[in-house]
Amino acid sequence: MGKRRTVLLGGLAIIAVVAGTVAVRTATFAPKDIADGSDIRLAPAPTYDLDAAVGHLSAAAQIKTISHQDPAENDVAEWDRLHSWLAATYPATHRVMARTILPNRTLVYHWPGSDASLAPIIVMAHQDVVPVTEGTEGDWKYPPFAGTIAEKAVWGRGTVDDKGSLIGLFEAIEALAANGFRPKRGIYLVSGHDEEAGGSGAVAAAAKLKAEGVRALYTLDEGSVVLRDTPVIDGPAILIGVAEKGYATLKVTANAPGGHSSMPPAETGVTTLARAVLAITDSPFPIEMRGPGAAMVEALAAHKGGATKLAVANQWLLGSVLKKQLSASPSSAAAFHTTIAPTMLQGSPKENVLPQSASALINYRIAPWNSSADVMARAKAAVGDAPVELSWVKPPNEPSRVSSSESQGWKYVVAAARADAPDAVVAPYLVVAATDSRSMEPISQDVYRFMPMHFTLKETAMIHGTNEHMTIDSFKRMIDFYARLIATSAG
Repeated sequence: MGKRRTVLLGGLAIIAVVAGTVAVRTATFAPKDIADGSDIRLAPAPTYDLDAAVGHLSAAAQIKTISHQDPAENDVAEWDRLHSWLAATYPATHRVMARTILPNRTLVYHWPGSDASLAPIIVMAHQDVVPVTEGTEGDWKYPPFAGTIAEKAVWGRGTVDDKGSLIGLFEAIEALAANGFRPKRGIYLVSGHDEEAGGSGAVAAAAKLKAEGVRALYTLDEGSVVLRDTPVIDGPAILIGVAEKGYATLKVTANAPGGHSSMPPAETGVTTLARAVLAITDSPFPIEMRGPGAAMVEALAAHKGGATKLAVANQWLLGSVLKKQLSASPSSAAAFHTTIAPTMLQGSPKENVLPQSASALINYRIAPWNSSADVMARAKAAVGDAPVELSWVKPPNEPSRVSSSESQGWKYVVAAARADAPDAVVAPYLVVAATDSRSMEPISQDVYRFMPMHFTLKETAMIHGTNEHMTIDSFKRMIDFYARLIATSAG
């Protein structure tokens, strides 16, 4: 009886220690190293004609700068048309900023600052848009390239990605220039011509600026948004991208003798390929609570409280439960591991012919703590001695570095964003797609990826999809944000 009592008391003591530890860690938990920008004295947004600005976004949406993977398919006259339209529409901007049109039609604008000792800033937005999927034109409420103004919004391909940002920047700079603003810090506006097809324009722009000795305080490009219904907190959050995942496409090839399908061998190129692809996808990268994704969850959980905060604060005990929750949906899981997605298959040119070569393309989005070398090593280990060849379709883009969430550049961006969403929680974010801003890393202290649009999760689905549109409310917020940010950080 005494022994049982001792064991029971010991068990209760352990439970008490665990419970006490959990309670203390939860009560004292707070996100680390995230500045709130409260020490920044924010410049006010200048006055401008919102109706005219909305009309300008509509006009820009009608210019079909459609970017194709094969540049030969691009109608370069549309880019020339956009450049002429920008010059005519924004005269004050073109008086104060020197414009360079690179041979590929990427734009680089420069507004010199009065103090050359201050590092400049770089703001970015690309000119090109993705095509409308053939056969879906009739699914749009309004024609995709009409720039229709209806239902308190501008409708059309690119109104969100990324002409909303492009025209928002021009409206902000035009208003500042027209109202007599003169920057102390230099301002660069870089607008790539082919972000949707790989970003060679941004690479060329970065090379030009590097050759000129530019070293920017920060770069700001497209990325995350103000999410109105953030799942963790059921409320608004300002999600600022501090990094983006790498991009790589692996080609898996199985060679075989071929022949007639009426006399197939036990193993064909197609079956060999299928087994190899399944082996690779059956060896996923693990969910890991680290990097910008973890910083985001910690910032949101600290605000939320309750069971979410308890789990995040006590990962030593509840880490497996938290990881299971994060992996429940593809959209949340993507921020916590390198993703593997087979996207294309190629085999025989005819249904009754066995292919001599069958291949698959597998697209990877590489987490900041992994590399393309890790991806290749994992794929090789997964296929083992299977008779397949593994190769990159083109040289991979490695993950970006992680920018600071404490620096002066971060504070400027946060302060400008909070002016329009004072009750929103601020959190760093991992952008899972690729942006032009990655090319600016060698010439910029920090790189941020953020568009000051207010979106719900449901609304994010229209990006690259049917019925893309920019609400007039969001567009006004964008103009005000860019104007405040530029005037504050460069003034």
